[in-house]
Amino acid sequence: MSGAAYDLVIANARIVYRDRILNGGIAIQDGKIAKLLHQNEAAAAELVIDAEGRYVLPGLIDSHVHFRTPGYEHKENWHSASKAAAAGGVTTVLDMPNTNPYTDTVDRLRQKAALVHGQSYVDYGFHIGVAPGKAGALQALTRGEAASIKLFLTGHRTAKHIIDDEAELDYIFRLAADKSILLTLHAEDDFVLRLFRQSRGEPANLTDYEAAYPRIGAIAAVARALRLVRKYGTSVHVLHVSSAEEADLLDAASAGGYPVTYETTAHQLWFDHASAQPLGTKVKLSPAIREPRDRDRLWQSIVRGTLTAVGSDHAPHSSEEKSFEFHDAPPGLPGVQELLPALLTGLKRHLPELTREERLLAVARLLAAGPAVRFGLDHRKGSIEAGLDADLLIIDDEKKWTLTGDRVLSASGWSAYEGLELEGEALVTIVRGQVVYDRGQFGEEIGQRITLRRELADVFQRTAGSPYRVLA
Repeated sequence: MSGAAYDLVIANARIVYRDRILNGGIAIQDGKIAKLLHQNEAAAAELVIDAEGRYVLPGLIDSHVHFRTPGYEHKENWHSASKAAAAGGVTTVLDMPNTNPYTDTVDRLRQKAALVHGQSYVDYGFHIGVAPGKAGALQALTRGEAASIKLFLTGHRTAKHIIDDEAELDYIFRLAADKSILLTLHAEDDFVLRLFRQSRGEPANLTDYEAAYPRIGAIAAVARALRLVRKYGTSVHVLHVSSAEEADLLDAASAGGYPVTYETTAHQLWFDHASAQPLGTKVKLSPAIREPRDRDRLWQSIVRGTLTAVGSDHAPHSSEEKSFEFHDAPPGLPGVQELLPALLTGLKRHLPELTREERLLAVARLLAAGPAVRFGLDHRKGSIEAGLDADLLIIDDEKKWTLTGDRVLSASGWSAYEGLELEGEALVTIVRGQVVYDRGQFGEEIGQRITLRRELADVFQRTAGSPYRVLA
């Protein structure tokens, strides 16, 4: 269009904006949101996408993925994983360090970035790990190079670098506080879990798995971390919270002013111990799926506004590996493609008192604004604001569909949600003003490494739950 004012306009949209819905359009120029348009405001553009009255959300941020590059490409590769992300409405991912080699130095962060460059449909950043006895490597790290320092307080086959020594934990918590760098925790106490395995033996099936890897391991680890937070004032974010007691502890800590936040996963919100049984090793996870009361408590964290984010913990393994005998099958499942519909379906099922728009506002908080603020992306991403990256998602939030194997885009080729009816589907995914996914068709791999906020701002009051408001 000659004389076009903008590169792209999304017209006739219901814009999920902060804590309300706006009817209008979005004008995009040079990869940024240039202007929010009023309902009947016309604007010339090279390309106009008619949203047809559908809701437009900020591009989703999955703060917890394992895209397996480098070293484990037989399970997944960055191309396939980012393709699954784009099809699920995810525009930014933060990748975990347990690759091969382990991403535990600044040099390895840069090497991973070089490997990924040109292979990603979505933007990306990285968490950095720390190996036992090598915490000194973190001295070279500056805020902005990594989304967080990831600590595994217990581990498994693809997470072998456990930090359990008291002096080393003390050193890392102090260093992170001094450098104003966020710590993220896989918070299960390895000593406690080893005691249970020694007394009960390794479980032979999913029925016995939760009892051998019980909630007390997670509760003990959270309590241990809170003591170090009290000592140093370290900013901490606890991943994949699985039990009611963890949520209670973390809510009490945040109410007491501790700089602590937490997230859970879509599968912890979806499954309970009984519903997971038929899936066997497919839902062998770390931490384990727990009881209905735990799932219900995590949904209440959404209502209360104390849950900062929901991550997929996209941790695919090959079908062959998941078919091993129970003891040998690795924990983890793919989930970045399923994250949005699993959350939307769960919101409708478990919080029926919410209106349609309240569900969409909750999605925008948990999958965009919350992780953007907590991980230092909010200067670029996480909401639909003039000046931010034009990362957007057009959604059919009421589309009912069944996930079948032919729709699974992860290179692992399987999903724990296969055969289940889901509600809500990503139609169009836009990264920095470019369409990367449109109703089954993919654009170019234009994903870039994101620039993180250079300083950890005093955002605790915004990240301790909803950045905007509580649902009830």
